[in-house]
This record gives sequence, C-alpha cells and structure tokens, in this order.
Amino acid sequence: MLQRKVPTWSWVTHNHAPTGPTCQPPCMIHRLSTPVHIALLRAPAPEPSPETLTPPSKPKPPSPLSHRQPGTTVPAKRTPSFLIRKAHPIYTPHPLCLRSPPQNPTPLPKPSHRRLPRSAHLRKRASSPHLSPSTGRRTSSAAEMLGASRRSLCAGAAARRHAAAFAVSGDAAAAASSSPSLSPSAPPRSVTNPEPGVSRLGGKRLFSVLAAPKLNGAESLSSLKLRESALVGRRYESSAAAVDSSDAPPAEKFEYQAEVNRLMDLIVHSLYSNKEVFLRELVSNASDALDKLRYLSVTDPDLLKDGPELDIRIQTDKDNGIITITDSGIGMTRQELVDSLGTIASSGTAKFLKTLKESQEANVDSNLIGQFGVGFYSAFLVSDKVAVSTKSPKSEKQYVWEAEAESNSYTIREETDPEKLIPRGTRLTLYLKRDDKGFAHPERIQKLLKNYSQFVSFPIYTWQEKGFTKEVEVDEDPAEVKTEGDGEPKKEVKKKTKTVVEKYWDWELTNETQPIWLRTPKEVSTEEYNEFYKKTFNEYLDPLASSHFTTEGEVEFRSILYVPATKKEDITDRKTKNIRLYVKRVFISDDFDGELFPRYLSFVKGVVDSNDLPLNVSREILQESRIVRIMRKRLVRKAFDMILGISCSENRDDYEAFWENYGKFLKLGCMEDKENHKRIAPLLRFFSSQSNEELISLDEYVESMKPEQKAIYYIAGDSLSSAKNAPFLEKLNEMGYEVLLLIDPMDEVSLTNLNSYKDKSFVDISKEDLDLGDKNEEREKEMKQEYSQTCDWIKKRLGERVARVDVSNRLSSSPCVLVAAKFGWSANMERLMRAQSIGDTSSLDFMRSRKVFEINPEHEIIKRLNAACRINPDDPEALKAIDILFETSMISSGFTPDNPTDLSGKIYDMMSTAMAGKWASQPQPAQPSQQPAAPSSSEPEPLEAEVVEPVEAGQQK
Repeated sequence: MLQRKVPTWSWVTHNHAPTGPTCQPPCMIHRLSTPVHIALLRAPAPEPSPETLTPPSKPKPPSPLSHRQPGTTVPAKRTPSFLIRKAHPIYTPHPLCLRSPPQNPTPLPKPSHRRLPRSAHLRKRASSPHLSPSTGRRTSSAAEMLGASRRSLCAGAAARRHAAAFAVSGDAAAAASSSPSLSPSAPPRSVTNPEPGVSRLGGKRLFSVLAAPKLNGAESLSSLKLRESALVGRRYESSAAAVDSSDAPPAEKFEYQAEVNRLMDLIVHSLYSNKEVFLRELVSNASDALDKLRYLSVTDPDLLKDGPELDIRIQTDKDNGIITITDSGIGMTRQELVDSLGTIASSGTAKFLKTLKESQEANVDSNLIGQFGVGFYSAFLVSDKVAVSTKSPKSEKQYVWEAEAESNSYTIREETDPEKLIPRGTRLTLYLKRDDKGFAHPERIQKLLKNYSQFVSFPIYTWQEKGFTKEVEVDEDPAEVKTEGDGEPKKEVKKKTKTVVEKYWDWELTNETQPIWLRTPKEVSTEEYNEFYKKTFNEYLDPLASSHFTTEGEVEFRSILYVPATKKEDITDRKTKNIRLYVKRVFISDDFDGELFPRYLSFVKGVVDSNDLPLNVSREILQESRIVRIMRKRLVRKAFDMILGISCSENRDDYEAFWENYGKFLKLGCMEDKENHKRIAPLLRFFSSQSNEELISLDEYVESMKPEQKAIYYIAGDSLSSAKNAPFLEKLNEMGYEVLLLIDPMDEVSLTNLNSYKDKSFVDISKEDLDLGDKNEEREKEMKQEYSQTCDWIKKRLGERVARVDVSNRLSSSPCVLVAAKFGWSANMERLMRAQSIGDTSSLDFMRSRKVFEINPEHEIIKRLNAACRINPDDPEALKAIDILFETSMISSGFTPDNPTDLSGKIYDMMSTAMAGKWASQPQPAQPSQQPAAPSSSEPEPLEAEVVEPVEAGQQK
C-alpha cells in the first residue's frame, strides 16, 4: 500500500455515486482541515470486455472549477494534480447525487481506457443510430447524448464503488454479484477519478481513502470505517471526517461566568460619566413602579386599597449624609428582590412590558422608562451602602434588601420595626460616601430634580426648609415721661415689636412645570409658551418666536423650538446646550456638539422628547447615527420655517432685531450648509446703493431689478460710506442699477458660496470683465486702438505690480481704477486673507499681483498721459505721475499701498511743483528795537512799577 501525505487545507477529489438522471458530474471536492493520508489500495483488475469499450473523449487539462470525467486512472509515481487543490471554493452536490445507490444496478457500457484505431472509432460511430456512417458525426441532439452519458455514469458509479471495496477485502464473489461491471468482461473502475491516458500499476486497481490511518497487510478495507453514502462537497474540520460521527466525543456546553466585584466596579465607575445621574436613574425607577401600579390597578382596583396617592418623596439628612427616596408604587416581593436587584442586567420593567405585550395590551410602554436593568446600581456612584425596604400588595410582609459598594453579596431580611413599616411601595436609603455628602443638601437635590426629572409624570416632593415672618414684642429700657400735677417724672415701660423669621420643614412640590409639548399646539396659548420658555431656560424676556410640532414616521418625537430675544452665545461656541433631549420626559443630555443642530443654528433653544430613541446603557448617548441624522434634518427644517415666519411678519422691527443678533449665524450657514442654501438665502439682509441705509432682502432686490439687468451686482467694502463712494459704482448709478453693499467681512464669503439666487448670478463689480449690457463695440475698438500704446507704456512702468492695463468701460468721473482678476481676490477679501495669513505668504503675494489697471480715456489726466507717451515717454515727471496715479487708485479701490510713506512723499513733491510761483511769501520789513540802551554800569538799574488805573469800557482811546 502506498501512502501520500496531503498538507493542511488540501482539496481532495473522489468518485461519488449519483443516481439521478440530471445530476451533476460525480466528481466533487472535500475540504480537509488537518493532514490526511491518501491510501492507494491495489486490487486485481479483470480484463475489459470489447463490448463495453467506447472511444474516449479528448483529454482536457484539469481545472479547479470544473468537474472531472470518470473513468480515468491515477498516476503511479506522483500525486495527481486533481487530487490536491489549494484554496478552491467548496462544491455543493446536486440533490439527486445524494440518493442511495441501487441494490442491483443494471450494467451499462463504460468508456474504455485504451485508445482504439481510427477505423475502430468509425465502426463504433457507424453502429450507433445517432452517428452518420459516412462522416461519423452526431446526427441527433448533443444535449440528448450528453444526458444519456450522464445517466449511465450516475447509475453505475455506486455499484462499481461497492464492488471494488469487496474486491479489495478478498470477497471476489460478492464483488462480482455486487457489480457486473467488475466481472472479467467489464473493465475495472477506480474509486477516484484517474487522469486519462495513465497506465495502471501492474494491472492493479487504485483507490483513495480519505483521512485513513496506516493499514497492515492483513487488515481489510472495512477497518477504515468508510461510509458508503458519504456526502460529497461537505467541509470537514478534522481528520476524522471519514470516521463515523458516533465515535467522536460529545461536545461540552459551558455557561459564561462573571467576576461580580469586577462587574460592579465597571458598572459603577465606567458606565456613567457624571455622578449626578444617580438621582435621575433612581427617580425613573420610582416612576416605573408607580406606572406599573397604575396599569395593574385598572384590572385590580384592590391594589390601591392602602392609599390612592401616587407620588415620589425625597428627604435628605445633610448632617449624616443620608438620602431617602420613597415611592408609593407597586413594591416588590422577596423573590422579586432576588430576581431584580440580585441579578445584574435584569430589568423588571422590561419583563413587565413583555408580559403586557403578550397579553395584547396596547400602548403600555408610553411612560415606562427602564430597559437595561443597571440603573439601580448607579446608587453606588455616591453611596457606600444602600438599603431597600419594600412592601408589595401581593405580600403581607415587608422586606429589606441591603448591600455595600465593595461587597459581592447582599442580604434580605424581614422588616420588624413598626416605625419603619410602609403601607405600600419602596423606600430607598442611600448612605453617602464622605466625598459625596454634598448631595444631601436639599437645595442641590432640588436643582438636580429640576434638571433631570422636571417632567416626570408623577409629582415629586422634596423635604425643604421654609420660613415665615411674624411680629414679636421686645422689651426696651424704661423711659422717663413727665406727667402733669406734681411735676415728678414717672417711669413708664414702652412696648415695641420686631419682625422675625420662623423656620420649619415641609414637603414642597418640585416638578410643577408641566410638559406642554405633549398637548396639541391648538390647546397651548402664547402666554403658556412664553412662561414655559422662561422657566425652562431661565430667561426673563419673551422669545421672538416659537414652533411646536410633532413628527411621525421612522422616528417619532415632539419638540418646541424658540428664538431668543437676545444673543448670549458667540458664533464660535459649538457647545451651547440650548437643545434639551428627553426620552419619555426624562432628561438625557444637552451636550450634542452640533449633532442635533448645526453650529450656525446653535442660538435656537428648545426641547425634544421621544419614546423610542435608541440610547446606550448609560442613557447619555444616542446609539444610531442614522436616527440622529433624521432628527437633525427635521429640526433644521422647522427652525427655518420659524425664522421665515419672523421675516414675513408685519412688524419689520422684529426681524431687524433678529438680524442684528443672529445675522452672522445665517451667513455662516451659507458657508457650512450647502444643502439648505435655498432656505437660508431668503433670510439674508444687505444694504444697497438705493436703500437709504435700510436692509433689503434678495427677494426685494430681484423685484426691483431693471428688465435688461441680467445679474445681481454687489461690492464689498469696509464701511457703508466707502462702499457707496467707490469708483466702481459710477457707471451703474448712471444706468440706475442697484448694487448690494457688503460691509460685513462675512457678506462676500456668504454670497460667493450661494453662487446664484432665483437664476440670477452674483457679480462683483470690482473685478474684471464686467458686462453691463451696454457695449458699443465700435467705440471700444476705437479707444483701444488709440490708447494701446499708452496702456503698454503704463504696464512697462508698473511692471509686475499689475497683470495688464486696459481701457475701462465702468468709469465716468474717476481717471482710473484698480480691479481684481476674475478669479482673484477683491480688496475686501485681500484684507481678510492678510489678517489671517500665518506662515507662508507666497500665495498671498501671487493673488495680490493679479490685478488689472483700468484707465478712463475720457478723463483729462489720462489724455495728458496719452500725449506724454507719444511726445516723450521717458519724461521723469510723466513716469512719476503714473506711479502716483496707480497708488492713489489703490486707495480709492479699497486696496492698501505697499509703501504709504513713499506715496505721501510723492504727493508732497508734486504739490510743491504745482504750487511753485503761486502765493510767494513777501519779505517782512525790519522793525526798530524797543529795548533801551544798556547802562554803563554792570549792575542793572531798578525798575519802578507804574500804577495804571482801570478805564471803563468806551473811554479807551
């Protein structure tokens, strides 16, 4: 016996025994995951009969994706290429191939292994009714012949395989009876698919055994435990694939284990990002207990026999660091304490909902909050010890559940203290940690409740210190009072009172504000909207507008949005916390960093409440980004509708106040949100050359456009006066075209991002190639020819400071103007880029140099320069005039000269030259000296003071 070792993940082929008439070819592929041995077994080969010999088909090269034809032999000295295949897909057999082989198959003719002479082939074909005697070609359908061949192969494959097995074991009689095809008159068949044209080893039969151990000579094939009807094409994961599965050891099943201490540590310290949420989780559990009692009391009113009140009460002891939370809900039995509190991630609310749904209750989960079964353990965020005393209407006893933060066990006992008995519900006592005793202050508890549980369905009372004033009599010192009669004073005690504050403790309702978004908009008045806005967001002014809506569909939620009357946030502040997200009226988060609202709408305030948002276990983050995108899209759309309502209101002052506060936000939206350009553009406001310092909308501009006007013209400047007096507007003012004046640094950027509005493109009149629709081609051609030499002369003088010099068609009174290139920066944009440039400024220098210097051929200065160019182009005064003209045009066009000092010096020199000979100064006559002659002596003579009498007005000479 020869053995060959196949590497891991080899592909091995062998024959199969299909019986179906339309089955796939019998050669299939097994995938082995461990090294196996291919045992080549030899068996006597009877001589073939001439009646069963058929001409073989032309050999084809082996293909890993095609089935091989049966009737070929295995090469002797090497492992055939079709026996070992690497990394090929797993083949699936045809369903008909899985049928068991027939018991007594009818012998069918098989293809011969020997080549026949050409004449034999022709004789064989001539004897067939489907072949032409003259040409030997097929005369019937090829599909018919192919189907007959396949049926022959499928029917005899199984019988030949069994007969071969008997022959190897030495039972020749059984082999002959099992398969007539293995009789001396029939050629032998191999278990595997040998390649055509390969001779047998010494006339012996070759078989392949998958996953077979080494055999001794005396062992029979039956010891290999080959399965007769093994499924072909199945993936085997071990070398025991060919062994009966009953011999494999059974797989053991295990359950997951958990380190309770470690798991509790993860829940307490890693699940929640803020300790404050412990109160939210515990109050939500109390609310769920009340909801359960309310649902069950509908069918069982006796559950409320101990009291119909459904509320939550929270009491604090700041001296001892204890917080007590009591609810009058459904309570828990002893077994429910074990199942709910003793089992981590076991949600009693989730089980309750499942039970109600199975009983076909509708809309029962609208108020129930819990779903994960870990919210209770948030108590250990701030507590060293937690005690739960509970009484269920189903039980006559009250039980106490106690556990410590660092322990992995808990205790349950029956409550025997009469003073601690409760009629129904649950009392939760938290013994705070040393560092967290600040939570035991009543003011802090009240603040947390207003933030997280303001809109819980049931009333929440807190134990608060209160006070009232009263007048109290006080005794003062006795005062002497004179009395009539004897005149002796009498002492009389005068009584006085003072106001004192007397303090006491009492329950105070904390969640008095109702969630008005649960009501329909028709039922809520404007005063209620404003009052809700002031209490929720701590505002003192009424909002400019509000929007109350409900969305249904893939995501259902309710929302109320507001536009504040005053701006408090900066445009660069992304985290404004103005949108408060609630799930089933429990506050989740207000820190979304632009997830629910884009940055340019961060000034909008509002609340969003939903019943089915996917949250993470800590209930702090939305899980599915797709849901967030849908909510964001709808909220943004409603916000724009609300702002549009302000702009369309009859009171124009409202939108002017809005634009003054939030105009920059909308301009930012033009830069960041291309999807909503159509909603932002109608809300923009600008000054114009014809608006008399009033803001106009783009709709108003389009309505006032001239019939022949094709575009929306604008110019950017640093102030309203400079923009109005810019030389670029001269020709447009003459034509009556209105021009938008962009004086805010963000105006130009926002318009360039819009590109167009109502099929009207935006055109910057400070750039080249301005088309005003009034071209006189003959006149322009004539001017260009006349001033072409002058333009070249000026360009030569200016050099790289300009791209070119052209004759202008936009000027009427100015001699020249400096315009930006079509794709260059305007003067306003250049100022912005220069102020923000950091590091490499090469791009800034390049964009600054791409300017066009336009001259007005109708101006007197340009005419004189044209004459100087023709007479004396090298005249220093003319060249100096060009420099001054260029630099002054930079200033009038909004650009900044490179050297203002040099410009001012040139202007001074020109002024001196122009003023030479005019207003010449006259020489001043010499005046005689009024000082007395110096005395001869070296000492000065003393001066006598002269007294001058005052003279009345009118008497002076």
